[in-house]
Amino acid sequence: MQTVAVSTTQTDGGAAGRALGDQIRASLGENPSAVIVFAAPTFDHEALLRALSEACSPELMVGASSAGEFANETLGVGLATALAIHDPESHFSLGVGRNLKSDPAQAARQIVGNFAGPSIHRFRYRSALVLSDALAGFADALTDALTVETAGDYQFFGGGAGDNASFERTTVFCGTQVLSDAAVALEILSHKPLGIGVSHGWEPGSQPLRVTEARGLTLISLNGLPALEAFEEHADAQGQKFDRSSPIPFFLQNILGIETPGGHRLRVPLIVHDDGSIHCAAEVPQGSIVRIMKSSHASAAEAAARATEAAVLAIGDHQPQAALFFDCVATRLRCGDQFVNEVAAVRERIGDAPLVGCNTHGQIARADGQFEGFHNCTAVVCVFPG
Repeated sequence: MQTVAVSTTQTDGGAAGRALGDQIRASLGENPSAVIVFAAPTFDHEALLRALSEACSPELMVGASSAGEFANETLGVGLATALAIHDPESHFSLGVGRNLKSDPAQAARQIVGNFAGPSIHRFRYRSALVLSDALAGFADALTDALTVETAGDYQFFGGGAGDNASFERTTVFCGTQVLSDAAVALEILSHKPLGIGVSHGWEPGSQPLRVTEARGLTLISLNGLPALEAFEEHADAQGQKFDRSSPIPFFLQNILGIETPGGHRLRVPLIVHDDGSIHCAAEVPQGSIVRIMKSSHASAAEAAARATEAAVLAIGDHQPQAALFFDCVATRLRCGDQFVNEVAAVRERIGDAPLVGCNTHGQIARADGQFEGFHNCTAVVCVFPG
């Protein structure tokens, strides 16, 4: 396996795509088996993808709009980054599922229908990078459906496309196509294991609360009272300021954790409605037990370190050849300049292996022994073995 991580500060879509493709071509000297690309929402994504494809002729290309990008030592907002892989010993396929919002189960069937794994049996390990249109929602249902459609034989990692927390338009990339209300997946069949690690640095900061009513992304009531009241009571108890008209500063420091047997799955509250309900970045199941969570900048970097260590451990005796890293845009906004410490924590643990990643609107992870499903504010790391 040969890999290369590239980035560009070009702001024009076509110029950015050519810059990425030229770097890939110069470094690999071969047509990539797959290119994974993340690009800020400010780009003309179609122009970028066309130019990238023309410059390095990848066999497959997949990606998403992003909310902060990083590659090796480069980190910022408004960038385009890519990881290129040339690996004739593995098998790559590209699946796309449409109409995610109306039928996530059918979208999963469409994706898996393009997978080669069901008909190719010579590979021991099966994984897939999954990227979804975050604004379509239902990433949790999609991940569950993908697990069912693959009979639990695959591990999944990835996240929701971003737009710098504007929540106006998020897109995924399939070849040179830019898609909304869709999810894409890069199937990776290999003879060596891909390592996936998942961790977050949050801990309970409140007493348990029952979700007594929820609908889609809207959390309506906790313990039979408007959801807003629980947050206001928590703010008073902690001596924090909570402004209904501008709740994001409070919400970034006080997110929700859904109790599961493996720990708390995180959800970010976003908007307060007039009736006291709260719009969240992902679904909060009715009937679940939640807590208002707390964290620190240091714990976020520690979580990235734990996730990377778990991913490296999962590849056994192999050395890291490359890594993908996903974390939430909410984490970047909360940590500010300190977010660089998270990326540094990953780089320190993969040595000289190329690193590419982005801030997403939610993270996807499903692997043996790992915290499963769709997350917010969680570090997800995938390490490719050498």
